[in-house]
Amino acid sequence: MKVLLALTMVYLLAACGGGTEQSASTETVPAASAEPAAPVAPSPPTLEEVLAAQPEEAKVRYTSRKPKESLEFFEVGPGQVVVEVLPGSSGWYTQILLPFIGAEGKLIAVNYADGMWSKFGGMSEEQLAKMKTWTTDFPASAQAWRGDRGASVEAFVFGGLPDAMKGTADVVLLIRALHNMARFENDGAFLSDALADVHAVLKPGGIVGIEQHEARAEMPDEWANGNAGYLKRSFVIEKMQAAGFELVGQAEFNQNPKDQPTDQDFVWRLPPSYATAEGDKDKIAAMDAIGESNRMMLKFRKVEAPAAAAAGT
Repeated sequence: MKVLLALTMVYLLAACGGGTEQSASTETVPAASAEPAAPVAPSPPTLEEVLAAQPEEAKVRYTSRKPKESLEFFEVGPGQVVVEVLPGSSGWYTQILLPFIGAEGKLIAVNYADGMWSKFGGMSEEQLAKMKTWTTDFPASAQAWRGDRGASVEAFVFGGLPDAMKGTADVVLLIRALHNMARFENDGAFLSDALADVHAVLKPGGIVGIEQHEARAEMPDEWANGNAGYLKRSFVIEKMQAAGFELVGQAEFNQNPKDQPTDQDFVWRLPPSYATAEGDKDKIAAMDAIGESNRMMLKFRKVEAPAAAAAGT
């Protein structure tokens, strides 16, 4: 009878969950709290999307300037450090570059050397003084073009490359920027010094993209020295090779066979300047029929040392 009673009590305890072993086995374990999902960064815009978002007054020049073809030829891409020489106050290319290279990239804007501006003539003291603050003024003005995901902006002037920028750039863009430095080369070595800075700012193997008003090979050398805005292709290649770059590509999509200047003409007679038209509708129409200038498109790669320096060792 005692044995039967004991067995009955064990059964009742087990049925009610009072046994310690059963209680432990059925204890509910709180579920681990899920980690919040990390926010997914939006994809950077494509070049096509960036170009489509530009204002209409910029788009009207796509046919002449061909920014898509140019930036692809010069191997510009998201996340790069890109140097834009002489970006201009309107920032036509800057407004394309900032969103395209994106927040992971950086734009370094470069202006002519301080001593070069007085060579042009016609600039007021106020305008010359303004150039002294350009390295802070331009990045500040470019902030409005960055948007939410645009690249950061820094600046320097030729002859004043900061040590911290040396060897950091992936691409340097010289968009119609060489002729003025060439025209004053004999009065301050402005072109040679600028190309030395271009070489120094680039990483090993970095790219230089050049778009430049091109003089026909048969034109007089003394006319094609930059004063009229035009340079010969052979001249540009020679100067770049001497500065430590190898030619790795030439493109012809910006050639304009209608641009046939005489040795009395200069490039600014053409659109968008119409410098010789003086409001004359017929002259403007004639220049429109020609279109923008004939331009060379050259791509160079940085080599280890400038040819001139190597020859002197």
